[in-house]
Amino acid sequence: MFLQSDDAQQGLVLGLVLVIVIAVVALVMGVALYRPVVDAALDLAAAPPAATRVPTPVPAAVATPPTATSAQATSDAASVTVEYGVVKFYFASGSADLADGAADALVDVVKAARGGKKVLIAGFHDSKGNAAANAELAHRRALAVHEALLAAGVPDRQVSLQKPQQMTGSGADAEARRVEITLQ
Repeated sequence: MFLQSDDAQQGLVLGLVLVIVIAVVALVMGVALYRPVVDAALDLAAAPPAATRVPTPVPAAVATPPTATSAQATSDAASVTVEYGVVKFYFASGSADLADGAADALVDVVKAARGGKKVLIAGFHDSKGNAAANAELAHRRALAVHEALLAAGVPDRQVSLQKPQQMTGSGADAEARRVEITLQ
C-alpha cells in the first residue's frame, strides 16, 4: 500500500524531472539560435577592412575618377553593394560613372555567367524632373554596367538589359539612381 507522503514525493520527483527536461530543451534551442549570430559576428570580425582590400583594376572603358565608396545607398556618392545575391550599383546624381570597386563586386557574377547563368541588368530612375532625360540616364548607367561585364569576360549572349524602371513611392534618392544585376 502507498502512503500519501509517497504520492507527494513521486509528484515532486516528476515535477523536478519535467523542469530539467524543459531547461535542457530551452538550452539546446538557445544555443542553436545564438550560434548563427556569433558565427556571423566572427565572420565580420575576420573580414579585412575595406581600406586594405586591393581592388581589381577596372578596364579603361569604364574607369572612373576616384569617388567615396559607400556601403549605404543614402549619399550622393557612387557605391556598390551586394545584398542577397543582387549586385546594386548606386550612381552619383547626374552621372553614369561606376564606383570604385565595381570590378570586385562583379567577380561572382562573372563566374556564374561563365557557368551558364543569365545576367539580368535593370536600371532605375526617379520621377523628379524630365522623365525622358531620367530614363536616358538610367539607360546609360545600365550600359556602363553592361560594358563592365563584357570587359570582365561575360559573353554578350549571357546578358539581358531591361527597360529602365521608374521608382514610385518614397525612399532614398539613391535608390532611384541604381542599376541591379540578378542571375537567372
